[in-house]
Amino acid sequence: MTTPKKIVLAYSGGLDTSYCIKYLTKEHGYDVHALTVDTGGFSPVELQEMEERAFTLGATSYQAVNVTEALYEECLRFLVYGNSLRYQTYPLSVSAERMFQALEVAKYANLIGADAIAHGSTGAGNDQVRFDLTFQLLAPGVEIITPIRDQQLSREAEVAYLARHGVSWPDKKGKYSINQGIWGTSVGGQETLTSHQNLPEEAWPVPVTVTEARTLKLHFEEGQFVGFDGERFDHSVAAVQALEAVAAPYGIGRDVHVGDTIIGIKGRVGFAAAAPMLIIKGHHLLEKHTLAKWQLYWKEQLGNWYGMMVHEGQFLDPVMRNMEAFLEDSQKTVSGDVFVTLHPYRFVLDGVDSPYDMLGAGFGQYGEMNTGWSGSDVKGFTRILALSGQVQAAAKGSSK
Repeated sequence: MTTPKKIVLAYSGGLDTSYCIKYLTKEHGYDVHALTVDTGGFSPVELQEMEERAFTLGATSYQAVNVTEALYEECLRFLVYGNSLRYQTYPLSVSAERMFQALEVAKYANLIGADAIAHGSTGAGNDQVRFDLTFQLLAPGVEIITPIRDQQLSREAEVAYLARHGVSWPDKKGKYSINQGIWGTSVGGQETLTSHQNLPEEAWPVPVTVTEARTLKLHFEEGQFVGFDGERFDHSVAAVQALEAVAAPYGIGRDVHVGDTIIGIKGRVGFAAAAPMLIIKGHHLLEKHTLAKWQLYWKEQLGNWYGMMVHEGQFLDPVMRNMEAFLEDSQKTVSGDVFVTLHPYRFVLDGVDSPYDMLGAGFGQYGEMNTGWSGSDVKGFTRILALSGQVQAAAKGSSK
């Protein structure tokens, strides 16, 4: 009797990967080893339910591993240092998470000697590239199987297949694809397939329940978000989660991102990322007070580049370590407090308090007075500054 092949499935508990378990066991006889890589989006109760569902669907084994701390320390904090927002909008929530999920799945597949690795990505999005690329680099020779992509299945077809095999799927779960992690929640559905519709209120996992304005004081130490309102956390992950619990019920950080996928088509997805948006925007404001002009300029270039490489699945490229070294070195003076006021669906950055604030360095007040130079100094400065342009104009005139 032939021994069934081992296959490791990157299992999120959602519709796509639930279909994969049933399909791979029922149609192909695989021993499916379901692995859930938690990036901060699952409660203990949810993980228990996912394990029960995996075995009900036919999985041979189930494992859950939490990589939230590694995700933050090795990637997310650099996205904060770089103020990285995809197209100035999206905090790269899923982009970063998928890389660390793929890393852990490849590691597990090598550990148990799997014959194949499976994931539930479609053929239209970015995740297929991130998973495939990572598996090819870290688990070379292991077959990659993608039932949803290969069969070009719709969500309706997956729900119908599961129903034929005695598995019902809740209507809301079938209507919206929701991915939750420490760096935000993405929401995809019928509305995000259009160019003109927004997501309805019921699509968002956290409803708006708080309407009274609240002022917060965010604490940063060398670029790291460490707490708020006088409470400092031992781990940045705990600080992010606590801030999310306060800000999410305001509906802060909700938006619809329109971007270019790795494979070249346009994509549209809703996201809710209250804590990440507060942290990135607050950090950016603090940097504008505490970093020099050319530090800010080059950080902007590298922050965009770093975020783009994370989005494109290139986290393992060695140039990323080079950029991380620059970004971390730039944070030595980025310490202090950022004052922010929360309102329903929006927030306002009120200001900062930092011992490294250059605005109060004593050389002058913009538009008011100066103490570090005289009017004559400025006349000489501008005369020299204009010299290059005068040379160019003279050269152009003499060439006519």
